[in-house]
Amino acid sequence: MHPPNTEIQQYEIRLKGHLEARWAKWFDGLTITLEENGDTLLSGPVADQAALHGILKKVRNLGLTLLSVNPAHPDTKEVRKT
Repeated sequence: MHPPNTEIQQYEIRLKGHLEARWAKWFDGLTITLEENGDTLLSGPVADQAALHGILKKVRNLGLTLLSVNPAHPDTKEVRKT
């Protein structure tokens, strides 16, 4: 068994449809992006798995359609070997 990861992970959570502005406070700390294709992207830091499950519970409680949940990978710089 591996020890729990204590690093805060960045996530991208994609929802079907545009999230109404009145629900933004439910997802405090996450950036809400209304995409041109009609989806909503929630992105930002999530403290741990319990916090991620809490966000997903809010999505369910609002009756939103969850399209995807992905860890966001920071841009990596290419390393050249000489």
